[in-house]
Amino acid sequence: MQFGYTILYVEDVPATIAFYENAFGLQRRFVHETGDYGELDTGGTALAFSSLRLMTQLGKHPQRASASAPCFEIAFTTPDVQAAVQKALAAGARLVQAPEQMPWGQTVAYVADLNDALVELCTPVA
Repeated sequence: MQFGYTILYVEDVPATIAFYENAFGLQRRFVHETGDYGELDTGGTALAFSSLRLMTQLGKHPQRASASAPCFEIAFTTPDVQAAVQKALAAGARLVQAPEQMPWGQTVAYVADLNDALVELCTPVA
């Protein structure tokens, strides 16, 4: 078995895809012509987004993300966390936690995306 993708439920898929391209430099795989589903290339897996509207139509009861009470987070590794935070903020992210050196040597920061999903920006674990 292979991990293929993670899907986050969002209000506006095309706007979310554009945000992740601008904030984190990810490459768009595609956005469906309906605008209800899209994927970003992250290397071995995809980060995908589906509209809340579509999931409701499919009989699901999707919840909106909340950076202040998260049930998940997305994490991106980078050698320069401060620069990554500044790029994300310039693209419209909201700072949740400024970069901080952790006792195990990793630098970690958190931002909220335009859907209020929690995004960790961190150096790779040594």
